[in-house]
Amino acid sequence: MIEEGAKFPEFSLSDQHGRVVNLKDLIGSKAVVYFYPKDDTSGCTVEACEFRDDLKAFSRKGIAVVGVSPDKPAAQAKFKQKYGLPFTLLADENKTAAQAYGVWKEKNMYGKKVMGIARTTFVIGPDGRIEKIYSSVKAKGHAGQVLADLG
Repeated sequence: MIEEGAKFPEFSLSDQHGRVVNLKDLIGSKAVVYFYPKDDTSGCTVEACEFRDDLKAFSRKGIAVVGVSPDKPAAQAKFKQKYGLPFTLLADENKTAAQAYGVWKEKNMYGKKVMGIARTTFVIGPDGRIEKIYSSVKAKGHAGQVLADLG
């Protein structure tokens, strides 16, 4: 697992339109990068919609919001459109970013062990260093908590 203060590892992932986004595209301003398990599921929808609803407040602070899941860009495009999500969603189809950041973990689903995304949020500073990590995130209320913590 990555630690606070470390440089956020490089990535190149496709957005919901299939365009490649790199870490360097986020450097220079503060960013919230949140990993979520699956588009259009209940918890992930709650989390995404709360980030959507708070996006103006994040923007006033100069903070970009980016969501990352193992879904395909087409699924993310549908999710984005369905809920009017005004921020970028990145497709980590091969789970390379999730593994590099330590969020691809064994989980317990209905008594069965499965691998999946552990809902995690990273606050990245303008220099590309991790300022804060939120692990084992509960979807409801999370966006507001991050916003409050960022002052």
